[in-house]
Amino acid sequence: QVRLVESGGGLVQAGGSLRLSCAAASGSILSLHTMAWFRQAPGKQRELVAAITKPGITNYADSVKGRFTISKDSAKNTMYLQMSSLKPEDTAVYYCNWRLIATSPFGSWGQGTQVTVSS
Repeated sequence: QVRLVESGGGLVQAGGSLRLSCAAASGSILSLHTMAWFRQAPGKQRELVAAITKPGITNYADSVKGRFTISKDSAKNTMYLQMSSLKPEDTAVYYCNWRLIATSPFGSWGQGTQVTVSS
């Protein structure tokens, strides 16, 4: 069982940048079909932000395309989310998650990391 831990959140001004990290505290990300970043803003449902598959295929929510970049480093057993040109509407708790194969559900949720963008 893979357990992921998010870090890197914080307070940043609009237009700024942050890099989130998602490290595997147990297990290896090499075995995972998909890794993804989600976010949940106050009063809203959790939404998919970006995903990356085992061979490195990526996809993004329309709201972050061109501003966020998802990547992974198998040697460090870590996934990243580089966020640029941040907007106040990006304010949310960000979570990472995984699934073993394309058709399996995502795993358990961690505590996430808070990102707050001030205007």
